[in-house]
Amino acid sequence: MNIIGINAFHADSSACLIMDGQLISAVEEERFNRIKHWAGFPIESIKYCLKESNLDISDIDHFSINIDPKANYFKKILFLIKHRPSFKLVLNRLKKKKKYNSIKELIDKEFKGSNFKGQINNVEHHYAHLSSAFHVSPFEESCILSVDGFGDFASTAWGFGKKNKITIDNKIHFPHSLGIFYQALTQFLGFKNYGDEYKIMGLAPYGKPTYVEQLKKILLIKPNGNFELNLDFFKFHKENFNYRWDSGKVEIEDLYTNKIESLLGPERTQGEELTDFHKDLAHSTQKVYEEAFLNILNNLYEKYQNENLCIAGGCGMNSVANGKIKDNTNFKNIYVQPAAGDAGGAIGAAFTTYYKFTNKKRVFEMKHAYWGTSYDNNQISDCLKKNEKIIENQKCSLRLIPDNNELNKVVANDISEGKVVGWFQGKMEWGPRALGNRSILGDPRRSDMKDILNLKIKRRESFRPFAPSILREHVSDWFKNDDEVPFMMKVYQIKENKRKDIPAVTHVDGSGRLQTVYQETNKRYYDLINEFYKLTKVPIVLNTSFNENEPIVSSPEEALDCFLRTKMDILVMENYIIKRI
Repeated sequence: MNIIGINAFHADSSACLIMDGQLISAVEEERFNRIKHWAGFPIESIKYCLKESNLDISDIDHFSINIDPKANYFKKILFLIKHRPSFKLVLNRLKKKKKYNSIKELIDKEFKGSNFKGQINNVEHHYAHLSSAFHVSPFEESCILSVDGFGDFASTAWGFGKKNKITIDNKIHFPHSLGIFYQALTQFLGFKNYGDEYKIMGLAPYGKPTYVEQLKKILLIKPNGNFELNLDFFKFHKENFNYRWDSGKVEIEDLYTNKIESLLGPERTQGEELTDFHKDLAHSTQKVYEEAFLNILNNLYEKYQNENLCIAGGCGMNSVANGKIKDNTNFKNIYVQPAAGDAGGAIGAAFTTYYKFTNKKRVFEMKHAYWGTSYDNNQISDCLKKNEKIIENQKCSLRLIPDNNELNKVVANDISEGKVVGWFQGKMEWGPRALGNRSILGDPRRSDMKDILNLKIKRRESFRPFAPSILREHVSDWFKNDDEVPFMMKVYQIKENKRKDIPAVTHVDGSGRLQTVYQETNKRYYDLINEFYKLTKVPIVLNTSFNENEPIVSSPEEALDCFLRTKMDILVMENYIIKRI
């Protein structure tokens, strides 16, 4: 059975392919069209999945989408009766629903001449999220939680997974949402772009929990894992709220009303200097979110008494909160797949459909994130030949090192000397984290490396941390928690006596958003870090995404372009090394 799962007409549009219960490929549309968080129909992602497996659209048995316009129907009716939203808001929702119902037409339009005879399946948004985590996890049984902004008129769902079955116990419905709470405060602090919430996570450790009580007037934490928004502070649910993505780029106007300023003071304008007030508000936002989040988890554990937990949804990307689960609940084993947000819903939709029609035993576990595009040395050579004159004009040397061991020794030595390295190899990562295949690497021992990266390449806010990639067997020597973190989805405290040794990846509060690296899932990256370890006695390299205010690079052309327009020192693409002379 061949199934294509999609997340369409929503932020982070994506597609995946599973064949007989095995994930074959998965990729976000933004990697092809270069528009961050693109929200249309993922046609290029679908074409990639088909091409990668040498399939035609006629070979696909099912298309599954992570949205079901019929879901929570009676909740929608009750909301209309109770709140009487504006006519324009209702009209916009109906237009959006029409797009979801046109999938078959879009397939026929985009694949003219091909004959798709398969079935279209709608999977409720949060069910798809839960599936995207549990059905690819290592657990036979697990508590499950999905938390995000909204999807299918709900923001949160939790329950239990057993074998290939998922049971949902409870949902938090529109207009109450932890994702909206966090996003609104992100906007209030002057970070207006869709997906900027990670900036609040980075800023929070610089502040104090000064505004917790004020924020608890906005987010009301209830018993049994429940919560509510104080709707007096929000406008998204009753006005003709502007949520635009017609051009593919997601744009959302402010979610909150002016009343929030009477509670917290004036909002920060974009570009305004960050003050202690802003840092304290970021810290308080994170703290109140964590309290509500942990309240759900403790309630969930109390019911099932199971130490396994799977998390999905956009809020599943809050790696700071994820890193506090073990210390604040009874959960011992936590799994968050690399595309926990809406992109991951494509996988959930596909696996939900697979188990619905086959009821077979689970056979797949997602141990790595490398499901995207790849290029061999011949393709990279073609790219370099086309750009030979540009490379020469930028005074760069070009070298081919066929032996991987020799190449790793050369690059590890360059990193140890303070060079900034663009590292392009293997299959592209699934999800927003660079995990060693489309990464920029640096020496974690250098206290000035953060400033070097921000000056040379990233051009981003100075308060944002960089991540440590660490050899799995050394985690307990460097971090207070010895845990599996293959997808960079948890933040843990670095041991006090080690922080001075790796200042470039130690955040202001002593934490690091680690990635545990395994030889069996990424030998090339593991061996590179191991060579760096032999040179320095530090089994860690600094890892950040290979991009410059754009989606992570996908192709050799994009990697080379990013290298040439920034001040990166070295570019490694498979076995080719380009160095600035």
